[in-house]
Amino acid sequence: MNGDFRQDIYDLVARIPEGKVASDGQLSLMAGRPRSARIVGQIMSRYAEGRGLPCHRVVKADGALCEAYEFGVMGLQRELLRREGVPFAKDGRVN
Repeated sequence: MNGDFRQDIYDLVARIPEGKVASDGQLSLMAGRPRSARIVGQIMSRYAEGRGLPCHRVVKADGALCEAYEFGVMGLQRELLRREGVPFAKDGRVN
């Protein structure tokens, strides 16, 4: 990784393939800073829209989706993931 944690996270998110998800914790581990999931969550919540990252593919450790205030529109993250074929459990979490 290049040493800039924020950019490392953006680079990793850009590599999440369609139909797959990654958690904040997985991203922090892959960026070389395990136990920094909350920082990843903050980075993702402050990401400027329109820059082309598939931010909707980042979920919480338990498979829960981001809150509406973090993602912008209620239900948008779920719909984008559903369109990509991501399966959901009965409780609404990513399976």
